[in-house]
Amino acid sequence: MTGQDHDTTTTRCGFVAIVGAPNAGKSTLLNRMAGTKLSIVSPKAQTTRFRVLGILMRHGAQILLVDTPGIFQPRRRLDRAMVAAAWTGSDDADITLLIVDARAGMTDALRAIAARLAEQKRRLWLVLNKTDLVKRDTLLPLTAELSAILPVEHVFMVSARSGEGVDDLLDRLAAALPVGPYLYPEDDLTDLPDRLLAAELVREQIFLQTHEEVPYAATVETEAFQERPDGSVRIEVTVYVARASHKAILIGERGSRIRAIGEKARHELGRLLGRTCHLFLNVKERAGWDEERARLRAIGLDDAS
Repeated sequence: MTGQDHDTTTTRCGFVAIVGAPNAGKSTLLNRMAGTKLSIVSPKAQTTRFRVLGILMRHGAQILLVDTPGIFQPRRRLDRAMVAAAWTGSDDADITLLIVDARAGMTDALRAIAARLAEQKRRLWLVLNKTDLVKRDTLLPLTAELSAILPVEHVFMVSARSGEGVDDLLDRLAAALPVGPYLYPEDDLTDLPDRLLAAELVREQIFLQTHEEVPYAATVETEAFQERPDGSVRIEVTVYVARASHKAILIGERGSRIRAIGEKARHELGRLLGRTCHLFLNVKERAGWDEERARLRAIGLDDAS
């Protein structure tokens, strides 16, 4: 076998962690790179609560993209578990992408994340996001300031929203990952179980259709996921909220709000799963759920005491 022949059969595979402060655009970038919606996105910060894996095939490489929760100062048990998940995602990765909101520039949160990443001594690429919304001459000082703190291997300027610069980033990742066999079937998109995906899509609609503190005070669990003889699936989902007032807001007048949430989530879930979904939602008041170990495990988070 010649060297040239060997190159065409070489496969690469590796984990790429996407880390950064809340609202840097990590989930939008994951979805753009994967070419489909895997991680829920909303205009609000701290939407992602646990690690989401996107599986992407490119130029003979299997890129395993790990979207992580935004890193922030934790207060509740839920917050601590989210931040722990973010750092674990980075610890386990072959390459870490630090996603920076170019509009926000250098913030205290970003400086703290950069300092922690600098201690990890891992392969680190800097990705300035939302660069279509800022003047180019503001990007060089930001890059210089971060490069002074971090050993950055490459710098990319992208717009996750428009896709500008994302193909180049993917090509470079595909070439830079370690040589090795694929870890997942080539047609898999994510390792997220369908039950968890159903709960996340309901939670996304809660973010999009309610306001103020309600989305942060709610958690969503899939109680039943039953295959039906006609190929459709019946899914029962419970939404836990911390207060009676939140329950009233979520249900809405004569159940109008929860119906609208269910309809949108059912449509999105059916599109992703490629089958008819019968989705039934139930709202329960449960004070202090964000301090309960069982609730955190149910949404895919390991407990971080």
